[in-house]
Amino acid sequence: MNTSGPVEFFILDGLKEKYILPFVFTAYISILSGNSMIIYLVRTDPKLNTPMYFFLHFFSFNDLVFTSATMPNMLFMLLTGVKTISKTGCFLQMYFFLSSGGTGRGLLTVMAFDRYVAICNPLRYTTIMTRRVCVLFIFGSWVFGIVILLPSFIWATLLPFCGPNVVKHLFCDHSSVVVLACTDTTRNGVLSLTIVIFFLVGTFLLVLTSYICIGKAVRKMSRADQLKAFGTCVSHLIVVCISYISAVFVYVSYRVAKFDPDVRIIIAVLYSMLTPLLNPIIYSLRNKELQDAIKRAFGKFTSVSKETRKTVPSISK
Repeated sequence: MNTSGPVEFFILDGLKEKYILPFVFTAYISILSGNSMIIYLVRTDPKLNTPMYFFLHFFSFNDLVFTSATMPNMLFMLLTGVKTISKTGCFLQMYFFLSSGGTGRGLLTVMAFDRYVAICNPLRYTTIMTRRVCVLFIFGSWVFGIVILLPSFIWATLLPFCGPNVVKHLFCDHSSVVVLACTDTTRNGVLSLTIVIFFLVGTFLLVLTSYICIGKAVRKMSRADQLKAFGTCVSHLIVVCISYISAVFVYVSYRVAKFDPDVRIIIAVLYSMLTPLLNPIIYSLRNKELQDAIKRAFGKFTSVSKETRKTVPSISK
């Protein structure tokens, strides 16, 4: 659709098949429940009052923001068939999606450093990873996400949109929106590429450096200590691999011209939900402390329910 004046709204025209609706709905409910569970457990269970779980529950909160930036509107569009979104709403969706993605990379980097200190400097761990330091790391991760992609976002908002307004996507993805501008967007592409390389490759190298140091330290440990150290890192490593590999697939799909548009959209949608969906599952399956916390929470809920039934007076006929 072409407009005769400045664009005031966009039309999200991605996958038309309704069969993805149950999948997106189930994934979003699972993301909400799984990450909310982790947040609740860390906030209420004293035995999870450690830096690792402090970072984890903020990572889960960020996953909720990351998915909620796109999936509610995606579900509404698939349910109702209403595909329009205001220009302001589109750019807000884009910004929250980009910034929470950057924050997620910052948090993964901080969590890798936490594992490095715990394994390489165990005697100094409590003095290094104090609550104040942890809060500063969280604050730094959020600032990183908010600021790192801001130049690319601002340049996108300054582009003139005066012609086509059909976004070939299920949400306001940066590349899919910028291509609709009625001016040359080469500078936007170069800036976006530079920022993506900096924040993706930069954070990955920091994570990799932490694990190289961990690997060197683990080699000097006994077999039992090696397994214990590996057990504390494996969940984070799996999440890091899923997050960065999926991000690379999204990047490649936009840089390869012959890539099928529908496949590109599917990859982007999977990227938006894969890590938030699998993060609670991976940590719950691999982490005994979290499993024990789930059992304690369930036991507490069961005992409260029994006490409630006992105190409710029976109604006699």
